[in-house]
Amino acid sequence: MKVVLRTEVPSLGRRGDICDVADGYAQNYLIPRGLAMRATRGSARQADAMRRRRELADAAILGQAREMAERLAGCSIRVVARAGDAGRLYGSVNALSLAAAIAEQARVVLEPEMLEMPEPIKEIGTYVVPVKPHAEVAADVTVEVIAAP
Repeated sequence: MKVVLRTEVPSLGRRGDICDVADGYAQNYLIPRGLAMRATRGSARQADAMRRRRELADAAILGQAREMAERLAGCSIRVVARAGDAGRLYGSVNALSLAAAIAEQARVVLEPEMLEMPEPIKEIGTYVVPVKPHAEVAADVTVEVIAAP
């Protein structure tokens, strides 16, 4: 059965895409939940309109991400944390606390998922953290972790 997606469905497609799916999947899952509608001759025009709106929204989001990356490029963030004599932090600096520090110091609001930190920072020092506000946009932020007095 051919359906027009109303929203993004993981592993199937994005809004406005016309997909060929199993009848049961369409009738029992996609259509009752409002994720898709049955494709007809008239729905092709609706699908085109949905795709155009999606592309405009994607372009706006990409523009915002580029602006965010420009503001973050070369930015240095200072995080103060409690540490022992050996320079090891009592806690850690994770993506959530780093996003809060960036919002406070650089005036750029980021989701913690945008920070590519494989593991939390656990020692005093200077680190370079990659930021990906969009799949096509990336920037690096220098993070300086210092001991609290």
